[in-house]
Amino acid sequence: MSLVIAFIGTQGAVMGADTREIITGGDKLPTETLEQELYTGQIVTDEAMVRRAGELGIFLTIRDDKRKITQRYGALVAEVCETERGICRKRRLYATAGEYALTGITDGEIRLTGKGTASNFVVLGNQVTQRIAHTCIQEHWKNGTMHDAIKIIMLSMQRASDASASVSRSFDLIQTNGKVSLSEVIEQDIKDRK
Repeated sequence: MSLVIAFIGTQGAVMGADTREIITGGDKLPTETLEQELYTGQIVTDEAMVRRAGELGIFLTIRDDKRKITQRYGALVAEVCETERGICRKRRLYATAGEYALTGITDGEIRLTGKGTASNFVVLGNQVTQRIAHTCIQEHWKNGTMHDAIKIIMLSMQRASDASASVSRSFDLIQTNGKVSLSEVIEQDIKDRK
């Protein structure tokens, strides 16, 4: 899993996400070993990741052009895939001015897993990238402005890419000042999937 960070303010929302996609091929146990080492921060550089994959006999493709965040129906939307024990589960984060919603997608079915209101950061990532983002937020967030939140997102992305090969150096950043009904956006996503 990569890193997605959103800040939901009363007057708008902003979302940042890295662009890395790691595709593996090979036996299940060595793949799980590589993922565990990667997601806990044991593998820091791309070179170390390629070397470790070779040692484990895993085919590896690394891309840094995956778009994980978009704007749909007026809301900011992020989608990430979590791999656990070889099973990929998708999580989606929706954000608009004043609120956010989290959903899980299993077998094509979208189900609400959480929601919240303004003045919150939401972080999706693996163990090490979440820790880095939460540290940046704790160190630098002083109930500031949207501009301050953007700085924290950018700093978190930079620190995460320095500490884990699971995160690319490049990232996308999108913002909205709009307010839409997230339940309507989620309903539209459900209709679009049918």
